[in-house]
Amino acid sequence: MKNNLSNLAITLALGLILSGCSSSESDSSASGGIKVVAAMYPLEFVAKAIGGDMVSVENFTPPGVEPHDLELTPSQVVELDAADLLLYISGFQPALEEAAQQSAPANSLDLLSVDGLNLLTATEDGHNDGAEDVNEGEEAHSDEEMVNDPHFWLDPARLIVVAKAVASKLSEVNPENSEAFESNLAAFVTELEALDAKFTTGLATCERDLIVTSHAAFGYLADAYGLSQEAIAGLSPESEPTPKRLNEIGKEAKADGTTTIFFETLASPKVAQTLANDLNIESAVLDPIEGISEGQTYFSVMESNLEALRKALSCK
Repeated sequence: MKNNLSNLAITLALGLILSGCSSSESDSSASGGIKVVAAMYPLEFVAKAIGGDMVSVENFTPPGVEPHDLELTPSQVVELDAADLLLYISGFQPALEEAAQQSAPANSLDLLSVDGLNLLTATEDGHNDGAEDVNEGEEAHSDEEMVNDPHFWLDPARLIVVAKAVASKLSEVNPENSEAFESNLAAFVTELEALDAKFTTGLATCERDLIVTSHAAFGYLADAYGLSQEAIAGLSPESEPTPKRLNEIGKEAKADGTTTIFFETLASPKVAQTLANDLNIESAVLDPIEGISEGQTYFSVMESNLEALRKALSCK
């Protein structure tokens, strides 16, 4: 049903696109800035940090909407056609990729294709495996399809790699402002390095290292700071855990002495809270930052995540 609605939106928009191409081009040049379409909040955040006043960024995922569930409106398809740059994550939002195949800006950047990102893979049941261990992971979970984990932004060091790629792309689109982009990038990298240092120090000495999460969004964070993630659901928060999977997680949580089951802000907390109640332990928010509320930023939410982790893992 969702695919049908997406196709309808694209079809309705094509006539508007064809009739409005010339006006879109003139509007873009008249605005004096680069028009960037970002698939979701973390990409919007990076584009604004580097582009500053030289870019206008439209986040296609509205506040409060789970990014995996994105469906484009006809007006968004038209806006996509008029953009100077599209930032997206392949495999994460099929509706956006489908629209981009029919109406896309001349420049686009799939952030999972960035060199040096050192992608992790995961099975749909939530087990994560490092990029260097793909073959081993496939043997261990041969009944599950291995896919790239898209949640790289939860590791500040990997976000630096992506930020450099975005700065390079912006300079390619708008070379006259390349020095300004590089200056903004340097300041942004300094902030991310400081955040990385806070996590490294804050999670250096903990009684436990297992985090139990509602869906498998925290593989990169775990990989960066020596933690282990066990997820109730897979990479999509809509995937349903089997009774066997819940039983496995319950046993691991008991064996580890887990004190907290983490749920998140944009997906239902019901299963996580029920599991926590069954184990007679706490539940708390660990935010994957796929979208944020008013007044929040990537940095503020990451620092809240750090405090939640330190409490749950009894870090000194």
